[in-house]
Amino acid sequence: MANVQLAALRKVFGNNAPAVDVASLDIEEGEFLTLLGPSGCGKSTLLRMIAGLETPTSGDIRFNGKRVNRLDPAERNVAMVFQNYALYPHMTVAQNMGYPLKKRGIPEAERKVRIAEIAALLKIDQLLERRPRELSGGQQQRVALGRAMIRDPAVYLFDEPLSNLDASLRAYMRNELIRLRSKVKGTMIFVTHDQVEAMTMSTRIAVMEAGRIQQLATPDEVYERPATTFVASFVGTPSMNIFPAIAGPATGETRPLTFDDVTITVPASAVPEGPVTVGARPEDVLLRQGSRSVPVTVVESLGNEQIVTIDTGPRELVARVTTGPKVAIGETLTFDLNAEKLHFFSPETGRRLNAA
Repeated sequence: MANVQLAALRKVFGNNAPAVDVASLDIEEGEFLTLLGPSGCGKSTLLRMIAGLETPTSGDIRFNGKRVNRLDPAERNVAMVFQNYALYPHMTVAQNMGYPLKKRGIPEAERKVRIAEIAALLKIDQLLERRPRELSGGQQQRVALGRAMIRDPAVYLFDEPLSNLDASLRAYMRNELIRLRSKVKGTMIFVTHDQVEAMTMSTRIAVMEAGRIQQLATPDEVYERPATTFVASFVGTPSMNIFPAIAGPATGETRPLTFDDVTITVPASAVPEGPVTVGARPEDVLLRQGSRSVPVTVVESLGNEQIVTIDTGPRELVARVTTGPKVAIGETLTFDLNAEKLHFFSPETGRRLNAA
């Protein structure tokens, strides 16, 4: 295993804006860290610099304190699992898995033992004589993972490896990776735009936007205390409701919060007086109680819950409904917000205000 340190890492292609802009991370030995963000945010470029496939414009990459900027990928003891699996079509599963050992000059008998061990762990031992074209997407993904594992690398790098799978198979492979995490020694860095993958598998998440890391925290902290409005809106399904409001003068331990023509009471310590950007998770938009009637414009029924959009006049709010009778489009409901669960951000910077 390796401790991976990134210090003020920057990557610029030509005269374009930086693809990665002063990224600094300290990734602990054995950690499963996910780089999460939308397409084009720089997460794959950052991963490729760690792998040695891209050269940083500036900054340092260190493995266990050793600077590796000028080392070739083969010298870094990393293994990469790609989005398209990158299996050799003319080789069998066993040959694909054993190829890294063959390149090292490991004897065939030793290779066979190691292949059998990894194949049994991944439950693909019955597929060893097949070729990639004879495998499903999930089976190909396991072979690619097995080829990485057989090298016993210090660092595993995953570049959106589940994105080509269908929804049910993605869920299955997520569970497999979670199980493997406790069995496989190695630091794992995982790139994805899928927040479910990030939330379920990671020890920590680095949320990226426009080449910069917006927040580095545990999955629970990213969800419960997003550092910026971008993180708040990107993490969570449906997205957090975000809207402007005015916080009034405090009266004792509370203060009024006004948005549109609605006023609610919030803890005075949660937000300073003045303009503020408010965030409310859909589960904290409370229907059938409150002071204002609004029409329902959209209803998404998911069996055990409904995602309901209401029109407040100036804007729409999304609510998650898990109890009570079914809601119908055109129905008029009342709403309120869970004042204890609101998030407050600076209107100027978009950064979280109630950080204490």
